[in-house]
Amino acid sequence: MSTVVTGSASGIGAAVRKRFEHDGDTVIGIDIRDAEIIADLSTREGREAAIAGVKRRGLTIDRFVACAGLATDTRPPSLIASVNYFGTVDLLDGLFEELQQGSSPCAVLVLSNSMQWLQLDGSPFMQALLQHDEHGAAEIVDQMPDAFFAASLAYVGSKLALGRAVRKRASVWGKAGVRLNGIAPGNTKTPMLQRILEDPNTRDGVANMEIPLGRLADPAEIAGLVAFLCGAESSYIHGSIIYIDGGIDATVCPDSI
Repeated sequence: MSTVVTGSASGIGAAVRKRFEHDGDTVIGIDIRDAEIIADLSTREGREAAIAGVKRRGLTIDRFVACAGLATDTRPPSLIASVNYFGTVDLLDGLFEELQQGSSPCAVLVLSNSMQWLQLDGSPFMQALLQHDEHGAAEIVDQMPDAFFAASLAYVGSKLALGRAVRKRASVWGKAGVRLNGIAPGNTKTPMLQRILEDPNTRDGVANMEIPLGRLADPAEIAGLVAFLCGAESSYIHGSIIYIDGGIDATVCPDSI
């Protein structure tokens, strides 16, 4: 089996890489450092280079796992949307043909349990994302006077739009024999979370968040869910978003599903 993992150098991506290598897969990592393919997914040129790099290897791609992402400490905020949404979707679609040739092929996108905490439906930013208008999305968030709010909007909106991308592709991808799902992790022990905890703008909100299970997630736990979704036991799970957050979303949004 061959697995492509974006964001493979650290955090959840590194844990996913470790899990699939342990299971015997050949892993092709994509990241800005310490990976088989070095590419900046915030740019169209970087995405094209990453796709071309995968194709040049001549391997059958059986799994694609998109873990690459930027957090709310990133400036300008448009970079968050460029990596989290446009970078993920462009690679997902760019490798669709290769995945169709794989063995029991599947793809998993890493979203966030926070993706529905803001009411974004109908907002100009959300519409720009769903219309794949990267320039328009960048203008909206980069021109906001409050950089912290803009970064939060870019993060939550990009993750919500990824969830929509999963759902909207379910019919075509399913008919092509490629399963596609998303996972929505909560607070996980990664360098990204550590930076958030060190930022005075975000520290208190995260540190004081109620986690019903009483602890942070380990990246290996997230990787375990990804491995399950790519395995035979999940062969009828398709077009789904699965939360893995210790019960945080259920506590924040008890009246939504």
